[in-house]
Amino acid sequence: MTMSTHYEPSEPTRAEMEAMDGPAVLEFGTPWCGHCQAAQPHLEAALDTHPEVPHIKIEDGKGKPLGRSFKVKLWPTLVFLRDGQEINRLVRPINDRTIREALASITA
Repeated sequence: MTMSTHYEPSEPTRAEMEAMDGPAVLEFGTPWCGHCQAAQPHLEAALDTHPEVPHIKIEDGKGKPLGRSFKVKLWPTLVFLRDGQEINRLVRPINDRTIREALASITA
């Protein structure tokens, strides 16, 4: 799967995330967040090396249950899952190297 370019306004449930098989990356943020916008080229470069990994962009905000269940405090927050379990997390990544390393932790 290629990188998602828009945030999903309706979010999946935590149970749906925990039921996923294989690796996945959840990206919590908003379209208007400057930190989220700045991270996009790095995220795209890293995800291009792992096209098999689903990338799910979740529009987060106050009272959004999925973000709260993952204890998201800052945007963007990337949660790296394998078989529905959190393996790694990056908050406000500033380069593609750290994203690639986190991807390696769920694809190895």
